[in-house]
Amino acid sequence: MKATIYHNPKCGTSRKTLAILQESGADVTVIEYLKTPPTRDELKRLYERAGLNPAEGLRKKETLASDLDLLSGRISESALLDAMAENPILIERPLVETDKGVRLCRPQDRVREIL
Repeated sequence: MKATIYHNPKCGTSRKTLAILQESGADVTVIEYLKTPPTRDELKRLYERAGLNPAEGLRKKETLASDLDLLSGRISESALLDAMAENPILIERPLVETDKGVRLCRPQDRVREIL
């Protein structure tokens, strides 16, 4: 099975998710999304496949989210996607995609749903 993880190596949950993927025997592609961010369209596709809206994929703990007034609920999904594509630190992690779907793996065991 092939899997792609949008990964931040500084994040414990992301590292644990990657370990689960590796232990499962999956052929894992690791994308360090802070270095190689997904495009706006790719984010939209991932969230749609995961059954999430962009607000659910926003890293709300990031100071930049409040600095950009992204938490008020007054911003469109399109504007959220633009902000996340421009500032990948705003993307909640880790996102994992396999043939079985996409999951935002918080907690990390959610990855098992798509293995």
